[in-house]
Amino acid sequence: MEYQIKTIGVLTSGGDAPGMNAAVRAVTRAAIYHKIRVKAIYRGYKGLIQGEVREFTTQDVSNIIQRGGTILKTARCKEFETEEGRALAYQTVVNEQIDALIVIGGNGTFTGAADFSKEFNVPVIGIPGTIDNDLWGTDQTIGYDTAMNTIMDCVDKIKDTASSHERVFFVEVMGRDAGFLALNTAIAAGAEAAIIPERRTREQQLDSYIGNGFRKSKNSSIVIVSESPETGGAQALADRLHEKHPEYDVRVSILGHLQRGGSPTAADRILASRLGVAAIEALLEEQRSVMVGIKNDEVVYVPLSKAISVRKDVHQDKVHALQMLSI
Repeated sequence: MEYQIKTIGVLTSGGDAPGMNAAVRAVTRAAIYHKIRVKAIYRGYKGLIQGEVREFTTQDVSNIIQRGGTILKTARCKEFETEEGRALAYQTVVNEQIDALIVIGGNGTFTGAADFSKEFNVPVIGIPGTIDNDLWGTDQTIGYDTAMNTIMDCVDKIKDTASSHERVFFVEVMGRDAGFLALNTAIAAGAEAAIIPERRTREQQLDSYIGNGFRKSKNSSIVIVSESPETGGAQALADRLHEKHPEYDVRVSILGHLQRGGSPTAADRILASRLGVAAIEALLEEQRSVMVGIKNDEVVYVPLSKAISVRKDVHQDKVHALQMLSI
């Protein structure tokens, strides 16, 4: 197919993730390289409905690869979840003469993209941008590595005060329904435990942690907790531990949105750049309704329907490794 797609639209949606700007840069420059016009859509699906569109040149994406957040802004849009909202968005696509869409985001972004593509026969390619790393079919999502490094740096600092005061710290991290951030940062930061939604109940995990005699050989302890409703969050777990063991000096640290910020790591910049180029190549190969992902360091195409419907599991060998390393 030789440039049947003359104009693409690109947007970022859902929660921001470090590396989104690198992906926008790669999409823009790869498209222009193939003589395809680029229409930048601001504020995600909300901007698509409201017609917040501007043509991008290669200069528009200069000096953004190192910036966190997204220059296109992002917003959650309930209206796009309705048929009426998607119809308004399609009118913008028609008015702007956009032949295909590239959407950068996570589960919710891809759900909307799949519905939109099916209803209006618009080719859509998804680029996985979420710190949660919860999309099936890709080893890693854009922003995940940066978020891990941010959390690790915070936990390193918390350990200093935890050991000084002989305290137990419950540190809550993001992840929604996935425990990848909690588990891997627990390993990287030398924490004693990670309480994640994929592994047994929160009560069982906490009881196991207590039962291991977590203070027999240490004067402090760090537990990383996924914010998921399945875990109850750090505060609920800390309250339960304090109730059962009032002798322990328990503290809670909720890292919150600082996990989303910061300049993307080299790994995230490279991943975003590769996937941005791959998204344009997917369109040229007449792909549609797929996510471009990375498997064993190779670019893969994954149906959007599978990326959002199949649960991505944590590696049990990492769970086992953390148990051994925390003695």
